[in-house]
Amino acid sequence: MRSTNPHLRLHCVNIFVRDQERSLRFYVDQLGFNLVVDVRLQSGERWVAVAPPDGASILALVAPQPESKEYALIGRSTQIVFVTDDVTAKFQEWSKRGVRFHFTPRLRRIKYEHTSQSAEPPNVHSKSHRLLGEQASVWGSVATRFRDIDGNSFWLVSFDEVTQALETQRRAAAEKLEAERRVAQELEIAKRVQARFFPQTLPALSTLEYAGVCIQARQVGGDYYDFLHLGEGRLGLVIGDIAGKGIAAALLMANLQANLRSQCAAAADPPHNLLQAVNRLFCENTSDGTFATLFFAEYDDRLCRLRFANCGHLPALLLRVNGLVERLDPTGTVLGLFRDWDCAIGECRIGSGDTLALYTDGITESFNASEEEFGQERLIESLRRHRDLPAQSLLASVVEDVHDFMPREQRDDITLIVAKRPAS
Repeated sequence: MRSTNPHLRLHCVNIFVRDQERSLRFYVDQLGFNLVVDVRLQSGERWVAVAPPDGASILALVAPQPESKEYALIGRSTQIVFVTDDVTAKFQEWSKRGVRFHFTPRLRRIKYEHTSQSAEPPNVHSKSHRLLGEQASVWGSVATRFRDIDGNSFWLVSFDEVTQALETQRRAAAEKLEAERRVAQELEIAKRVQARFFPQTLPALSTLEYAGVCIQARQVGGDYYDFLHLGEGRLGLVIGDIAGKGIAAALLMANLQANLRSQCAAAADPPHNLLQAVNRLFCENTSDGTFATLFFAEYDDRLCRLRFANCGHLPALLLRVNGLVERLDPTGTVLGLFRDWDCAIGECRIGSGDTLALYTDGITESFNASEEEFGQERLIESLRRHRDLPAQSLLASVVEDVHDFMPREQRDDITLIVAKRPAS
């Protein structure tokens, strides 16, 4: 969405000079400015720009043609004011480097009251300005003026109350921007790390093709899916949803995944032994009130048998080749809330041409512009419409249907696993 108040900043201020290279040396060597850019434009002109050490502003050193109007502006007042916290120290430092000043720094308390439209800066000795007392002053600072090698003059002033407040505000904004940049960078790293948590390789099966995807609403999230090699021709299909969002949910997801993978060796007959161990570890390693819904399925490649435990998760959908739909409803409660935990194990057979779908609420609870949910029935219809596609293409088509249904803003993680037995 386009911002109604787009960011606006000053790009640069032109300083007209006779020789760019000579002026560059002055600003860099004598004033201690930084070189920002020095390039040759397509027109053949050289563009040189420098900036004070804080980088808050840019001066473009422009060398106009001798016959131009801009050339006549060389050596005039630039009306540019540089601010420092110690004018005297800067005066002494620059004087030693050969910078020429109009006068030594002195205290000036001036209220500018322009009475003409002159483009020249106000003359502090002019009658159109009046010196004010300590409390009435809007400009009270130690100030001096200096000029560059072309005679262009600048003000150098110390922080007064107004500029001090502005500088404090600027620094706070810069610190906030830097903090946001660091957070964004750290989240991007976390996103790349979490992406490695999802399956990188798929154990080969002879009777089942499958695929999974997790599309996060934020940089990181709490949805989880996995494919676990359980040995002896058995595959674990796992999908889960951690309570919460963002970094906290991502950390809990990593904890749950680590528990599951570490306990794979205990995946004996029946699967609830594995899940009991996972629940115990999850309770021990997380705070009270933390929980996750989980659907765990063990597929036997030889028997084409699916044994499953639905731990408070959304019902998996098994689309039979004849068009009927079986819902694999919860067989137990969520993981993480109760140390004394158990669940029942369901069992079914996946026949030729059947399709299994495991999903999180980011699919069914996606909303359109009218605040209607995508819902389970639309998901079933999408699975039916694309059921003849290979598993990876079927997965992509269903996700595309969800994205087409909802506005551009994704509210929750979208996670989906599809598995199907090719028709004989």
